[in-house]
Amino acid sequence: MDWNLLVANAFHAALGLNAIAYAIAAIGLNVHFGYTGLLNFGQAGFLAVGAYGTAISIVHFNVPYLVGALIGVAVAVLLALLLGIPTLRLRADYLAVATIAAAEIVRLVIGSTVYARWTGGSSGFSGAFARTFYNWNPLPAGTYSLGPVRLTADRAWFMLIGWSLVIIIALLVWLLVRSPWGRVLKGIREDEDAVRSLGKNVFARKMQALIIGGVIGAVAGIALVTGEQSVNPQTFNTQLTFFFWTLLLLGGVARVIGPVLGAVLLWLVFSVTETVLRSGASAGWVPDTLVSESQIGLVRVALVGLGLMLLMIFRPQGILGDRRELAFNVR
Repeated sequence: MDWNLLVANAFHAALGLNAIAYAIAAIGLNVHFGYTGLLNFGQAGFLAVGAYGTAISIVHFNVPYLVGALIGVAVAVLLALLLGIPTLRLRADYLAVATIAAAEIVRLVIGSTVYARWTGGSSGFSGAFARTFYNWNPLPAGTYSLGPVRLTADRAWFMLIGWSLVIIIALLVWLLVRSPWGRVLKGIREDEDAVRSLGKNVFARKMQALIIGGVIGAVAGIALVTGEQSVNPQTFNTQLTFFFWTLLLLGGVARVIGPVLGAVLLWLVFSVTETVLRSGASAGWVPDTLVSESQIGLVRVALVGLGLMLLMIFRPQGILGDRRELAFNVR
């Protein structure tokens, strides 16, 4: 077993680009579901409009990086309004259907040949979307080492800003849910009819929560654009949203740190299981007749899925969650 490789891969998986983006996206989903009881199955759509809104603005219209990011956020607000106005007065299943359909529509539109001039079609496009962001990097150019872990100056800068952003967003959500506004959201989650009988505008509060969670999702999409320097419509498929649900349930619903812990653990387990399986296959510990080299990725997913199934059986509230948080009447 190459322990240096195991530690390096685990570090990059647990604290890298995907962990940062997934943690931010799941925090937004937590605002929707964990605190308000909104069934959003289309969070990937908010990431897509944030990512493409930013990338198209910078590449095709030459706007500054921060302006492009604001455009991506504005498009996410528009998407939330389009989803919320016709559905939030209805039952939760209508919002669930609308969000998953909207996310697929967004993905198909940006991947179509009609708008390929702007979006790159099904292949997406790449470019220096975040040259300004990396130009702000105060770290000297070069490679930094911490034991077996090696980071370029740009990657270290991205991780520093990315995790700072995760902390700031988590802190803002924590302050919001502890405010009178957040207590109304929790009341809506428990029994919106009771909240309405107290004279509160339930529709307005749900719309605000949908917008806030969608904007946070768009920020996750902007993080992906900044880190990968490319966009592709296949990145934002329906499976992506269910990854967010997985790590939200893993960390704990209605816990501010739950989505962050879930993202770190999910990618850590993915990395460790793959590294161990590949090392075992190379050393002959795992016979080819049992698992071939090409099947390791699938086996990794199956093992992680089995672990999540056991977690849901024996601790359905997640690692940090409270079982009572799962007993509310979703509307």
